[in-house]
Amino acid sequence: MPRAKPLVNAGATALEAAIHKDWADRSLPFGIRLSAAAVERAKHVVRYDAAYLRLAYPMGDVPANQGVCSDEVIRAYRLLGIDLQRLVHEDMARAFHVYPKSWGMKAPDSNIDHRRVPNLAMFFARHGKSLAVTDDAVDYKPGDVIAWAMPDGRPHIGIVTEQRTGDGVRPLVMHNIGAGPQIEDMLFGLKITGHYRYAGPKVPTRNS
Repeated sequence: MPRAKPLVNAGATALEAAIHKDWADRSLPFGIRLSAAAVERAKHVVRYDAAYLRLAYPMGDVPANQGVCSDEVIRAYRLLGIDLQRLVHEDMARAFHVYPKSWGMKAPDSNIDHRRVPNLAMFFARHGKSLAVTDDAVDYKPGDVIAWAMPDGRPHIGIVTEQRTGDGVRPLVMHNIGAGPQIEDMLFGLKITGHYRYAGPKVPTRNS
């Protein structure tokens, strides 16, 4: 894929005050930790490459210097110990019929399923919270996952961070639209198709 240009103002400065940076601090709310993990991912140089590759399982990943938008969401979650490769694969094995069939798949494939945005969106909707899509920036919280449709219809995905535009109005988003993981003012730069909040698998309680 040719290197894409940011769709909106990438030069917006973030308000750095009170921005949390430690995704490992379990005293923080999950969304804040995921935001910090997303910010960490934006420090890496990644070449946009959507090639199908055979991956280890679980915790498999494409080479660290390559990937697409979904890989950055996956990598941010993995910093918090959540393996979307395994979780999506297991859910598709249980309920393959509810997942998109856009690729002619007849069975789950742990090499690629979790790297496809529509599959991630379905997983988040099934196991997290599917939230309203609005045009009010206040509705989008740190750690929320946003799915978009690009002008040509291709899906895109990213994570809302604690960082905000210089005027404080909108949260900045970590995403990879072709130039590697970036933090940009692009929440409303594309048509939002999904708004999700997922904090990992529910831990069974003694009485559950």
